[in-house]
Amino acid sequence: MAGAAAWRAYQRVMARHPATVQVVTAGTLMGVGDVISQQLVERRGLEGHSGRRTLRMMGIGFCFVGPVIGSWYRLLDRMVPGATRTVAFRKMLLDQGGFAPCFLGSFLALAGALNGLSLEENWSKIKRDYADALITNYYIWPAVQVANFYFVPLNHRLAVVQVVAIVWNAYLSWKTNQL
Repeated sequence: MAGAAAWRAYQRVMARHPATVQVVTAGTLMGVGDVISQQLVERRGLEGHSGRRTLRMMGIGFCFVGPVIGSWYRLLDRMVPGATRTVAFRKMLLDQGGFAPCFLGSFLALAGALNGLSLEENWSKIKRDYADALITNYYIWPAVQVANFYFVPLNHRLAVVQVVAIVWNAYLSWKTNQL
C-alpha cells in the first residue's frame, strides 16, 4: 500500500513539475549508481567510500544528464511523432546512432574535467575509454530504448531510463574513475 501511495504522489508531482522531477530523479539515480560502483564493483567498503565522488556523479546527473536527456526526449517526440513500433524503432535509431555517441563523449569529458584531469589527461582518457563505453552502450540500450519509446509516456521516459541505468551509471562511474 505504501508503494502505491508513493507512486501516486510521484505521478502528481510529475504532472505538475515534469522537468524538475526528471532532473532530481536523474541526479539521485546517478548517485545510486556511484554507490553501487564503489561498494559492489570496487569493494571500497564504507571507510573507503568517496562521498565527494558520489556528490560529483549526482551533480552530473542534476546538471547534465537530467536536463540534456529530458530535452532530447522532448525534441525526439517532436521530430518523430507517434507511438507505433516503427516510430519507436526510428526513435531508437536516432537516439543510439546520433545522440548516444555525442552524449557519451560529452559525459566522459565532463566527468574527467570534474575529476581534475588536465586537458591532455582528459583527452587521453577519452581516447582510451570511449570506444569500449560506446560498445557497452550498444549491448544495453537499443532494446531498452525501443521498449521505452513504445510503451512509456514521454514524462516517464527519463525515469525509466534512469532506473535501468543504475547498472549503467555504476559502469560509467567505475569507467570514469579509473586512472
